[in-house]
Amino acid sequence: MDGDLEKDRRFATTLARGLSVLRAFRPSDDGLGNAEIADRTGLPKSTVSRLTFTLQSLGYLTHARRHDRYRPGPALLALGNMASASLSFVDLSGPLMQRLADDTGTLSLLLVRDAGRMLIVKTWRPRNVASLWLEVGHRLPFHGSSSGHAMFGALGDDAFAATLQEAVGDKGLTVQQAQTDRADAQNQLMIQGYVITDPDSYFAANIHAVAVPFHARELGEPVVFTCGAMPAALSVARMREEVGPKLAGTVRDLERMMGQGVAIGSRDL
Repeated sequence: MDGDLEKDRRFATTLARGLSVLRAFRPSDDGLGNAEIADRTGLPKSTVSRLTFTLQSLGYLTHARRHDRYRPGPALLALGNMASASLSFVDLSGPLMQRLADDTGTLSLLLVRDAGRMLIVKTWRPRNVASLWLEVGHRLPFHGSSSGHAMFGALGDDAFAATLQEAVGDKGLTVQQAQTDRADAQNQLMIQGYVITDPDSYFAANIHAVAVPFHARELGEPVVFTCGAMPAALSVARMREEVGPKLAGTVRDLERMMGQGVAIGSRDL
């Protein structure tokens, strides 16, 4: 957690800790106990016990019986659906990204910044084609991912500096490396409109991906659209010659549908 924020009198530390408990859950989890949540959040177990009890009482967490493991509750589901429905670009992007996934045979993704990582919030799988195992809720590192580099390239100076406070150290990321990643991403966005991270530095050897940031008017910072697949199905040449340009074109189509005339990568650079 950002130490400078915690010193601000307007910052509600208890609320921040409660939200960190909710963010500790992953799609692959079969529930979490207080000890596991404490380990993931770095909070004392006694604090976690009070937070999980409160969140369960309010419906944001649930468990089937006494002493069972906690799972996301109905109130959290309702909150997520309400947030998604309030952002018009999410619904508008669905048909465009599904068509792109089918056309390219890649897994198409929508990612947002979540503390020091990129969080997958939407996926569109190609029909009748095996795709990557990445799911909603999965977090990708900034360093070594096309999505993370694209976000670095699209963030303004203040947002970039704030992001570094939580991202530095993850997967060996240093401030100097983050600045290098950002400069390279900005250059790619300016020249070609999409970002491809060097596969030799990618965080996972079995993934190739190309990414494009999108600046939604409803949000204070960009999101990132990405297409990914196994290297055998998505070579660097194919990313540059086909998938990258198609993804950039799809995001431009979304911008036009939203009545936005902002060129990809041009804002906040």
